[in-house]
Amino acid sequence: MRLLTMNRLITLTSAMCLLTASAFADETQALIDQAASAAPASVSANATIMNNDGTILREGSNGWTCMPHTMPGDNAPMCNDALWMKMMHAVGNKLPFEADGIGISYMLQGDIGAGVSNATPYHPDPKNADDYTEGGPHLMIIVPKAMLEGMTTDPSSGGPYVMWADTPYAHIMVPVTDVE
Repeated sequence: MRLLTMNRLITLTSAMCLLTASAFADETQALIDQAASAAPASVSANATIMNNDGTILREGSNGWTCMPHTMPGDNAPMCNDALWMKMMHAVGNKLPFEADGIGISYMLQGDIGAGVSNATPYHPDPKNADDYTEGGPHLMIIVPKAMLEGMTTDPSSGGPYVMWADTPYAHIMVPVTDVE
C-alpha cells in the first residue's frame, strides 16, 4: 500500500513539474514574441532577446537586442543596436554618455501608456509632467549631439523631434504612423 502511494506521489510530482515547465516555456515564448514585435522581422528574427532583468531569453546573431518591454508594467517593447544598448545602460545607471556614431532603436508597438517626460528621463512623475509624451510606432536615432542643433523638441510638431535635448541622452524621435 505504501509503495502505491509513493508511486502516485512521484507521478503527481512529475506531472506538476511538466506543467510548470510547459507554462514557463509558454511565458518565455510570449516574452520573445512581444520583444520581436518591436522591429521588422528582418531585424528581430536574429536578434538577442533579453528580459528586463538582463536574462537572455534567446541568443541572437545580428548585433541587435530586443526587449519585451522597457519598464515593468508597460507594453512598450524595443529593439536596439549596440550604441542604443550602451545608452540604455548609461541612462539606467545615470552615467555619462556621448554618442560617437549613429544608433537606432525600433519601437514599432509604440509606447502608449508608457510615455516619459520629453525633457528628462528622470522626472519623478513623468505621467504628470508638463511635457509628458507618448506615441505610436516610432524609431529613435542617436547621433552626435552637435547634429541635433536646430531640430525641434516639440512632439506635436508633426514630424521628428528631439527628446531629452538638454541631457547626454538626447536622441531623435521619428514617428512612423499617426497616433489616433
